[in-house]
Amino acid sequence: MTSSDFPRLKKILSSSDKPELRVPETTLKKTARRVEDELPSFSKQGPDYTWARGAMVERLRQQGVSNPKVLAAMNTLAREAFVDEALRMRVYDDCSLPIGQGQTLSQPYIVGRMSELLLGASIPVKRVLEIGTGSGYQAAVLAQCGCAVFTIERIGTFLEVAKARHRRLGLLNIRYLHRDGFKGWPSQAPFDGIIVTAAPSNIPDELKAQLVDGGRLIVPVGSQGEAQRLTVITRTENDFRSQFFDAVSFVPMLPGEQS
Repeated sequence: MTSSDFPRLKKILSSSDKPELRVPETTLKKTARRVEDELPSFSKQGPDYTWARGAMVERLRQQGVSNPKVLAAMNTLAREAFVDEALRMRVYDDCSLPIGQGQTLSQPYIVGRMSELLLGASIPVKRVLEIGTGSGYQAAVLAQCGCAVFTIERIGTFLEVAKARHRRLGLLNIRYLHRDGFKGWPSQAPFDGIIVTAAPSNIPDELKAQLVDGGRLIVPVGSQGEAQRLTVITRTENDFRSQFFDAVSFVPMLPGEQS
């Protein structure tokens, strides 16, 4: 109902054979205004980021990310949904963005690179543990790639916001746990892959123990302010094999939980 309908509505009511029903015009206007506000309006939609998303994916190809599942996922997902509105104009730039409490949303290249390394294992990667939910974007990319994602976050508010974002995007293959990430998720182990989105000084043995044979742990290793390397740990039948890749800069991986 809009304000243009009020004269017609008043005419219908006054011409009825039944006793006249008088509705105050102020009430009608308030109701119409409320309905109009609740209905989707094309004029209220935000910017269309489709072009920027495609440009980001093309840049990822030029930077060496080639896994088709990863590229398709990042071309599909609305990255702008994972940051505050004030930062959305920069969300497809090749940089990290703050999400609060000293945490960041990783730059697109790092998300693509880590996802590609994870999925590059010699075994099918179906069940993935993520340490550090953060904004929820990395988990969303892996879920869009077809993985069942088990994500752990030590900051409770981050976990709830990420869960709401995933639900709005229809991503139902993600499970959530509020706890210290150093402990992993033993009750759901083993995992085909583990991805860590913050940097420990040393690789936690508890996480390595939760890999299947042939599974990969992708983790940035090193103290903040010092050299960090993106490290891939692959579990073999009797041992673990380490490979070192890009120099990176991540926030430190912290113990404990907070609300």
